[in-house]
Amino acid sequence: MVATTEHPLYRAAQSRILLLDGAMGTMIQQHKLQEADYRGTRFADWHCDVQGNNDLLVLTQPDLIHNIHCEYLAAGADIIETNTFNATSIAMADYDMSSLSDEINREAARLAKSAAREYSTPDRPRFVAGVLGPTNRTASISPDVNDPGKRNVTFDALVEAYSASCRALIEGGSDLIMLETIFDTLNAKAAVFAVETVFDELNQRLPVMVSGTITDASGRTLSGQTAEAFYYSMRHVTPISFGLNCALGPDLLRQYVDEVAAVAECLVSAHPNAGLPNEFGEYDMEGPEMATHIGEWARAGLVNIVGGCCGSTPEHIREIASAVEGVPPRQVPSFEPRMRLSGLEPFVH
Repeated sequence: MVATTEHPLYRAAQSRILLLDGAMGTMIQQHKLQEADYRGTRFADWHCDVQGNNDLLVLTQPDLIHNIHCEYLAAGADIIETNTFNATSIAMADYDMSSLSDEINREAARLAKSAAREYSTPDRPRFVAGVLGPTNRTASISPDVNDPGKRNVTFDALVEAYSASCRALIEGGSDLIMLETIFDTLNAKAAVFAVETVFDELNQRLPVMVSGTITDASGRTLSGQTAEAFYYSMRHVTPISFGLNCALGPDLLRQYVDEVAAVAECLVSAHPNAGLPNEFGEYDMEGPEMATHIGEWARAGLVNIVGGCCGSTPEHIREIASAVEGVPPRQVPSFEPRMRLSGLEPFVH
């Protein structure tokens, strides 16, 4: 078992603020792919439409995905995320492709790892975060307003799906696991249980990043928790980092990042959207404006890892990298009292 404090990512985070990449979907949209592009040769005769299944592109357009990873690395990203946001068997069911979930996760990690190796140096290694997205179902909330007790997924089904994806992400070469865009804490707990189970099965433990989503100006997740409450609900995971992403731009997200930074006994991450979407569903906040906000977060001592979510591009990451360069990272609070109270080794993964 390797303590997270001994992991190269944690050591790098002691000396500087690390850069996460930006949006994958935004970059894919710029290529204006059509149905045939998503299908490729292998799925030319697939029985339903697959356009919009961005995760499938790791199989049908691998060079495109690899190049997007490289663009973010060239812009300054230390951590790139696998193109697996919707790659669980649960989410892939929308395209009747659940059986491809393992292959997609494995190949996505392999592609990202290949790009990371190209840009890694002895002085500056680059890392691959194997992404476990929230799925398109929620274990805590009914999909039917007329039937509050109804659920469209079970805890056990989530665990099964997350376990398979996690295993494949590790097999593909992921350096860490990221639970991202969490809107339902029960979904996240299923993911954590799955990840821990896979770690035990493989006798291999990777650092875990946890990133939740504040859904609107209420300051709560979709399942009703404040940022602080969500942290305490997941604190037992002893993640390498805890943070927030998506839903809001950096101007609106700042107060909630501050809330997390005040209590988190680990690194704090944040990758907001490039503002709020306009009437066409597009994001208008340019890189310099986004970087101005995140640069202020850095100077206020709130963050250790920063990047972008929806609407962000390599240009946004390049601007953010410039804005935080030379700014000391947030200091992680001492966790010794917690050790004495709980008897647990801190930050173990």
